[in-house]
Amino acid sequence: MTLAWYGHLKLQETGVSNHWPLIGVIAFSWGIAFFEYCCQVPANRIGFVENGGPFNLIQLKVIQECISLAVFCIIANIMFQGTHLHWNHILAFFLIICAVYLVFMK
Repeated sequence: MTLAWYGHLKLQETGVSNHWPLIGVIAFSWGIAFFEYCCQVPANRIGFVENGGPFNLIQLKVIQECISLAVFCIIANIMFQGTHLHWNHILAFFLIICAVYLVFMK
């Protein structure tokens, strides 16, 4: 979803999509998101405890958010060179990892 939500901003920055109508940008973003959904939906279905997987709904969501933020940090630093991580961003990410730990506590 990171590419779907923010990739069009890079296209706009490079001048590729400056003259695209909003509906074109939305269609482009959904085209990218479609492939992520093709992976995410089966992964949630397989991982869900009621389908024989090891994770409950809350655990699946917290894992997904943690992965999304990690991917966002990587893509933001690659695509948008002016974006830098600061101490508060790193601390926030650490706290999200703490949230993952807390969700898995019995």
